[in-house]
Amino acid sequence: MRWLVGWCGASASAARDIQPLGAQLLWEGPDPLWAVGDWRSDEIRLVHADGDTHLAVFGYCGADDATLRRSLVSARAGALRQLTTWPGSYTAVARFGRRTVIPADLAGTKPVFHTSWAGGTAYATAALPLADLTEAQLDVGHLAALLACPESPEAVGTGTPYRGVSRVPPGHALRLREGGSRDVLDYEPAAPSIVAAPPVEREAAVAGVREALVEAVRTRLAAPRHAPERDAGPIPGMGPADRRAARLGPEPAPGVGADLSGGSASATLALLAAGLPGMPGTVFGTGATLAGERLRAVTFNDLTIAGGGPAGIARAAEIERARMIAENPRLHHVVVAAGEEALPYADLDGGPLTDEPGPSLITAARHRHRLAAGSADHLIGHGARQVLDAHPARLADLLIDRRRRHLLRPVTALAKADGGGSRSMLVPFTVYRAARRLARTPYPEGLSDAAVLLRRPIDDAQLADGALGASLAALAWCRPGPAARWLTGEALAEVSIRLEAFAARPRAATATGRPGVQRARAVLARHAADHRVLEQAAEVRLQRLHAPFYDNQVVRACQALPETIRVQPGARADVLRAVLEGAGVRGLPPGWGATSHPSHTESVRSGLRASIGDLVGLFDAPLLADAGLIEARVVRKALRAAAEGERLPLDGLAELVSTEIWLRRLLTRRGSCWTAEGNRDPRAVTSGVSP
Repeated sequence: MRWLVGWCGASASAARDIQPLGAQLLWEGPDPLWAVGDWRSDEIRLVHADGDTHLAVFGYCGADDATLRRSLVSARAGALRQLTTWPGSYTAVARFGRRTVIPADLAGTKPVFHTSWAGGTAYATAALPLADLTEAQLDVGHLAALLACPESPEAVGTGTPYRGVSRVPPGHALRLREGGSRDVLDYEPAAPSIVAAPPVEREAAVAGVREALVEAVRTRLAAPRHAPERDAGPIPGMGPADRRAARLGPEPAPGVGADLSGGSASATLALLAAGLPGMPGTVFGTGATLAGERLRAVTFNDLTIAGGGPAGIARAAEIERARMIAENPRLHHVVVAAGEEALPYADLDGGPLTDEPGPSLITAARHRHRLAAGSADHLIGHGARQVLDAHPARLADLLIDRRRRHLLRPVTALAKADGGGSRSMLVPFTVYRAARRLARTPYPEGLSDAAVLLRRPIDDAQLADGALGASLAALAWCRPGPAARWLTGEALAEVSIRLEAFAARPRAATATGRPGVQRARAVLARHAADHRVLEQAAEVRLQRLHAPFYDNQVVRACQALPETIRVQPGARADVLRAVLEGAGVRGLPPGWGATSHPSHTESVRSGLRASIGDLVGLFDAPLLADAGLIEARVVRKALRAAAEGERLPLDGLAELVSTEIWLRRLLTRRGSCWTAEGNRDPRAVTSGVSP
C-alpha cells in the first residue's frame, strides 16, 4: 500500500533519527515529507511556484503544472478549495514556508490523519503509522460508536481506533504552523443552509455529471504529464501508457479494465473508457487508449447462485446484459466463474491488516478473486449509489421546500415494494408523516432522541423490514446501526453520551442544515471509508483500483442534481443513461439499471451458511467481549439463527465479524512502520500490514 507521512513543528532532537521504513524523502528540512510504499512514478508530482511555495500531488490528477501553480498561489492567499478542484483522485500537500496545508477529499477515500508528537504535529494519509509513532492505545469507545452508529459523524466524531490520532473530516483541510499549532478548516460547507439553493435545470445538471465522469475516466487513462526521476515503485518510470505497451505479466492484465457486472455504474464506466462511439480513444483524444486496444471488461459469475428464485433470476439477467454489452468489438469480455471459495466470509484467516476495520473485510476474498482477472488499471463503480441516489431523508427536504407533489412517485414505489395489499394503502400517509416529523424536528432534538433510543432495548419490532422499513428508519437525524442490537448496554450508553454531548454544543443548537443533505453526506463518508478498507484488503499486486464516482469533481456534479429528480424511482439509471447518450452511447440492453440486491443478499447468506462453524468459533472467546462491547453467547446465537434463514440484519453481523477479525490481526501484529536512521532490519515491519 501507499501512504504519506510528515510532521510540522516537531523538535529537532526527537525527529533527527526516526523515519518511516522504506520511504522516499520528498521534502527535507525541519518539516519533512515522505512517500511510503509502491508508488508509481506518474503518481507523484512536485511543483514549485515561487520562493518557498511548494506543492506535492499524490495519485491521479488531471491538471497540468501551470494549473497546479495557479491553484497553489490562490491557496497561499487562503482559497484552499482550489487544491481540490482538479479532475481525478489525489492528495495534495501544500507548503508555504513553515506552514503546511493538507486537504481531505469530499467523500473520504483520501483521508488525512494527525496527532501531537514531539512538540509539533505529525500527519499521514493512514492512521496506523501515527499510532506506531506515538505508541497509541486502542480506543474502545470509538469502536463502540462505529458499531452502534456507523453513519452518524456526531457519534463517531473525528477519532480513529487509536487514541490521540484524529481524522480530518471530509470537506476539510488540516493547517499546520511553525510552533506546533494546528487547526482544521472547512473548505466546503458540509451542511448547506436550510434555504434551498437556486435549482439547476435537469439538462444542465446531467451535463455536469457527464463532463465530470468523462474527465475522471480520461485522467486515469491519459499518459502521465510528469514523471519524477525516482524509483517510485515496483515498475519504476512507467506510466499507464508505458505499462500497456510493455505487456507486463499475466496478472493483472496490462492495460485498462472495468467491471461489466455489478450494476449500471460500473458498466457506464466501462463504456466510457472504451471510447464509444468511434475507434477506441476518440472520445478522450489520442492520449487515452492505444488505437485498436480493447478494454478488458470483467463479469463475475457466482456459481453458488442458481435456480429460478429472485436471486438466480437477477444474476442470470445481469450476466445476459453483460454479454450483450460485451459484443461490442472495443471490449474484451472476461467471465470469472467462482464457487464457494469466493463467497463472503471465505478466507478470513488470511489477508492483510488494514488501517481501520470495515465491513468489506468479509468480502475481501470475493473481490480479490474478481480483481485478479482485471487489469493493471481497473475501474469500478463504487460510490455511484451514494452520490446519485436520494437518501430517504431528502423527502423531508422536499417538504421544507413545499414540494409535496414530488413525493407521490417515491411513496407509490415504496407501496409496491411493500408487497401490496391493504397495508400498502397506508404507506403514503406513513411515509409523509415520518418525513414531516423529520422536517419539523430540530437537529439537537433529533440527536437527543437517538441517544434515548440507544438506551432502550432494541427488539425485532425496531428492525428495518424491507424497503419501507429501511426508508422509515432512515427518516431521522441519527439512527442506530444494524449491529447496535447486539452491543452491550454499557457500550450503547457510552455512545448515547457522545450523542447528547454533541447535541448540547452551541454549534448543534445553531445548525440550520437540511436533514436530507446532511444524512446523505454522512452515508457517503461511511461508504467511502469502507471502500478504502476494501482497497487495502483486496489489493492485487501491481494493480490500481479506480472509483471515479468518489472524485471531488464528480461528487460536486452529482450534488448539483435537483432533489426532485433524485427521489424519483430509477433516478440513478436514468441519469447514467443520459450520461451515456450524451457521450454517444445508445442501444443499451433491456433491464439496464436493475439493482443487484437480491443476488448480493443471497451470496452473503450462502457464505454465512458455508462458514458458520468458523464464525461461531471466532466468537468462542472474542476480543470484542473482552472489550465489553458484546456478549459472545448472544452473537453466536444470532449467527446460527441467521445461517438458518431467520430475518436478521446481515449487515450488522458483517460489521461485528469484520471488527473482531481486525482486532485479532492488530493484536497479533509485530513490528512498526518506523525505524531509527541506519536500521534497515526488515523485521521492523510486520509482513502483510497494509497501512
